[in-house]
Amino acid sequence: MIEPDRARQRRRQVPLLPDADPFLRTPADIASIAPGTVIRSRPVELALFGMVRQRVRAWQLAYRSNDLFSRPELAVTTVVTPSGAEPDPNRPLLLFQSAIDAITQRCAPSYALRHRASVSGSITRLEWPLIANALRRGWAVGIADHGGMLGSFGAPREPGYRSLDGARAALSFAPLGLDRRTPIGLWGYSGGGMASAWAAEMAPTYAPELNIVGAALGAPVGDPGEVFLRLHGGRYSGFPLMVVAALRRLYPDLDEVITANLLPAGQELLDEVERLAPLVALLRLSGRNVDQYLRRPLEEILGDPKVRGVIDDLRLGLSAPNCPLLVLQPVNDQVIHSASVDAQVERYRDAGVHVTYLRDRLSDHFTLLPLSTSLSLGWLADRIAGAPLPAPSTRTVLSTSAVSASWRGLLGVAGTALTVAVGGRLAGTNTPFTGPTIDRAA
Repeated sequence: MIEPDRARQRRRQVPLLPDADPFLRTPADIASIAPGTVIRSRPVELALFGMVRQRVRAWQLAYRSNDLFSRPELAVTTVVTPSGAEPDPNRPLLLFQSAIDAITQRCAPSYALRHRASVSGSITRLEWPLIANALRRGWAVGIADHGGMLGSFGAPREPGYRSLDGARAALSFAPLGLDRRTPIGLWGYSGGGMASAWAAEMAPTYAPELNIVGAALGAPVGDPGEVFLRLHGGRYSGFPLMVVAALRRLYPDLDEVITANLLPAGQELLDEVERLAPLVALLRLSGRNVDQYLRRPLEEILGDPKVRGVIDDLRLGLSAPNCPLLVLQPVNDQVIHSASVDAQVERYRDAGVHVTYLRDRLSDHFTLLPLSTSLSLGWLADRIAGAPLPAPSTRTVLSTSAVSASWRGLLGVAGTALTVAVGGRLAGTNTPFTGPTIDRAA
């Protein structure tokens, strides 16, 4: 009987998927609870790829937030501090918005980052060694499931609600010891850059009490509708297919148009998309032309006023953040056209936002995030430290790795990745890094 008992014990250690997890059950009185209020908390164990335990302190906070239509809902964030860190009101808080880029619940950070979680093709898991660089600085990190329980990839506003309410929850969580004066930075790349942009845009009106000192936005999409058209039928057609599968559940008008024009094979395709992790979807759906699954050409469908209304609703840059922004974008990005991000930056500047915009000639969509990690965190550290802002600028450089004067910084990122890979301790301090950054680069 010993072996069956051990097998049952191992099964109990495997985390439950969000829809089966009692921790995430919505209380009946959630409408009476203020946004950002912690409803439940629990300690969790994080692991690299579900296998290598990480020497950090981590909790999950379930809290009240809102969906796209401002209806109350339960959301969850994973908050992390370095191992052995004591509650400290001077500790900065980094809100990292992951490039979840999926509908399946297995890709939610609250599941994908946990020890023994079973998921292949999650981008969040690949981002963890980069997130760990913030912990090495001694910062606290919050990673909200900004796609919500439905996995609403590409939805507007919802990522802002969930990320900002996640910050409120973290500030009130006693084991962190943070308070309303805690400096908060936003960071995200690609789908995470889009979510971070929503949080930055919504903060002035939705959560004005938060002390957000800066946002580092990597390849933040700009105009999701334009990205959809560009990727349709190409190598990365999995991304727009996942967005359509997610958004049709949120927009009744869009669902009506899609349903009326979808062939049976198209419905099967969207059902499949809902189950796929992003890296798997990109491989399996590469080159798929949506027209072969529709009763009339996609171009005609996109011209429908109901569909145009949804596309217009997704566009970023129409509200002004009240914090400075660092925007990073590959010039030759094969996923997000640089022109759409150029336009997003211009919309921000027209609204009076302070933007430092750096365009990278050598990097592509997938290499810029690791190469710019040291630069992004260094820039945020300067904002946390209250360093003077340089004049707003747009620069096109050969490589961000050179701009950041950061071979030392890149080596530090590599060292952190090695520490994470072996489950080593991420020793952090509370002293913000103020070494060479984009503001003072050679």
